[in-house]
Amino acid sequence: MPELPEVETTRRGIEPYVVGRTVTHLIVRNPRLRWRVPAKLEKELAGQTIASVTRRGKYLLFATAAGTAILHLGMSGSLRVAACSQAPDKYDHVDIVLDSGDCLRLRDPRRFGSLLWTRDEPLRHHLLKDLGPEPLSPDFSGGYLHETLRGRRRNIRDTLLDSRLVAGIGNIYANEALFAAGIRPTRPAGKISRVQCEQLATAIRATLQRALRAGGTTLRDFRNGHGEPGYFQQSLKVYGREGEPCRRCRSPVRLKRLGQRSAFYCPKCQL
Repeated sequence: MPELPEVETTRRGIEPYVVGRTVTHLIVRNPRLRWRVPAKLEKELAGQTIASVTRRGKYLLFATAAGTAILHLGMSGSLRVAACSQAPDKYDHVDIVLDSGDCLRLRDPRRFGSLLWTRDEPLRHHLLKDLGPEPLSPDFSGGYLHETLRGRRRNIRDTLLDSRLVAGIGNIYANEALFAAGIRPTRPAGKISRVQCEQLATAIRATLQRALRAGGTTLRDFRNGHGEPGYFQQSLKVYGREGEPCRRCRSPVRLKRLGQRSAFYCPKCQL
């Protein structure tokens, strides 16, 4: 699933091709995404110039004078710049056609993504208004993390995936950051000390920054705005490495199912 690094990599990749460009029209081949693409979207977007492309959590925001398109890549989606003359495949559900002759092409095999529209302040939209701080922003710190985790019995891995507490980390990066901080994913969140919270906040930022430099992680489906994979998977320390030797101590990496997701950890390096 595209997480913060993949979404930010996509944003950076498409930004030079779309900002300042006018949308000529939309081609909606299949409106049945997680939420149906609004029928009014083509009328709202056509003729509008894209003023900016920003990110909030895992959402991309395309701002125009008339309103904002809010796009989520879902479980398997990608958004890339393509020539309008390039034939779409069966999973290319929406094209945002630009006056440059290019289009933004939304590919989503599982159709868990979304493309919505608002005329109001986008950060007050129901999908965005309750998101926690961005993990790479000054609002996210060890102090914030310690205060937020206080009294919570839920395991720390699942807690980090709660977008109401911190936006966009995702399972891969939660696993990797917990390894870097030496914290086992099953630890109750409220049992993590202030010092460990400082270490964890630092590890989260460092992990996400490393992933951004590598262009994100491609395990199955992710491609950036130019159709290229990310390369952070080559640097993974624990995620997806069950039974392989820990890169620090050589103990076998273990896998534990927490809820519906996999947690990977080293039994010696993470306590």
